[in-house]
Amino acid sequence: MSTRWPLAPPRRRCCSRRARRSPAASRRASPPLPSARRGPAARSARPPPGCSAISRATSAVWCSPWTEDSVPDALADAVGTLRLPARIHVGYGVRQQIPALLAEHGRRVLAVVDPFLATSPDFVALLASLEATGLEVTTHTGVLPELPVGSLTASAEAVADTDPEVVLAYGGGSAIDAAKLIATLLAHGGPLSRFYGENAVPGPIRPIVAVPTTAGTGSEVTPVAVVSDPDREMKIGISSPFLVPVAAVVDPELTLGAPPSVTAHSGIDALVHALESYTAAAVPLDWTGQLPLFTGRNVLAAPLALEAIRHIAPFLARAVRDGSDREARAQVALGSLLAGMAFGPTGTHLSHALQYPIGAITKTPHGLGTGLMIPYVLQAAVAVVPSRLAEIDRVLGGTEPDDSVAAQDAVDRIADLCREVGIPSSLAEIGVEETQLEHIAELALNSKRLVGISPVGADPGVLLSILRAAHSGHRSLLDSSVHRGR
Repeated sequence: MSTRWPLAPPRRRCCSRRARRSPAASRRASPPLPSARRGPAARSARPPPGCSAISRATSAVWCSPWTEDSVPDALADAVGTLRLPARIHVGYGVRQQIPALLAEHGRRVLAVVDPFLATSPDFVALLASLEATGLEVTTHTGVLPELPVGSLTASAEAVADTDPEVVLAYGGGSAIDAAKLIATLLAHGGPLSRFYGENAVPGPIRPIVAVPTTAGTGSEVTPVAVVSDPDREMKIGISSPFLVPVAAVVDPELTLGAPPSVTAHSGIDALVHALESYTAAAVPLDWTGQLPLFTGRNVLAAPLALEAIRHIAPFLARAVRDGSDREARAQVALGSLLAGMAFGPTGTHLSHALQYPIGAITKTPHGLGTGLMIPYVLQAAVAVVPSRLAEIDRVLGGTEPDDSVAAQDAVDRIADLCREVGIPSSLAEIGVEETQLEHIAELALNSKRLVGISPVGADPGVLLSILRAAHSGHRSLLDSSVHRGR
């Protein structure tokens, strides 16, 4: 049975007048600035119903009653940061901007492209337009699945003599990540292992203009690239603000040829990016030092995450069923871009942390794994972040006023969508053995930047409970087994 995704009710204007404090309260001294972490009272407080989903999510200071007790907690949510390309273009036809964007950074262009796209009509036409504008293009197609670290080193060595001034990343997430890492090696040398983790890239890399041909990874706007290292048991992330491309060009026309399975896996992964960005925990930040790449709950990213969900969820199944559906392709491409803009600074959490070892063990696509895990991760979070999940439900068209009921409805809707686009419902279906679950949980804990912003904490028992439920295919097992909260 297909999932129905009614449009959300029309947004109401946010509160026209702020609640006023009493004259006595107004005469009191202003409260001190809050800490970055919110208290229990703030987590359970609900904003007034007159505020729209986005206004309530991002403007707690303006939509909550102004009382001496609530203002500090509300201000704790008004903290955020963004790291984005200087130029972002989205929509049919925007690829016509690529020659001009590249020319701003030089004449010698290295095009890193998925090998199966190198002879596609769209890429051939793009090459002709680049050469017509006087650009010298070297095309590199040595992009291997899962990006083995040795292949990236070999790629950088192979193109070093061309001395590119700017890099064109054209293809899916692997091609864009490969371009980021090749550009890093060209600027700073190797080995890549010295850049593993966060903030280890020492300075700017060759500028990148990113052109995705799938709607999913969001790599065109994020500071992250992922590689596989034979010396490790799972994928390794390289994260640095220097990896953010200088421009992102998202033209839905280039996604029309993506097969249904790629559309489903990449689209669900984009939805997971938005869901995990919006449900991330608040993280205390030291603004006097170097910030972590993933900063947790983020007032600037929250509206982007909600809008991403609004664009992806109602249209993904349509795009999977009919790849020529131009409206569905445009909506999912926009949603994927917004999700990347949201999770780039906020981060993702447990679905991704668990997928890395699951993917390594089962050799299954990344999006399949995150899509399989997300209903179980969110089920574990229903009692912890009910108001956040309730907002997601309302974005999806839910009308339930009770947050706890709406939160469960949101998880049910997401699970239905995952099934509708062909995502397996249990780890057993993709070959995971029950005896492997403890090891998967142990490996997931190594992804500290991901588990560190989990709304349900990072206790090994929590992860194991989620994995057991996912292995059995029964979310109901999480109702009493998870130790909730951070």
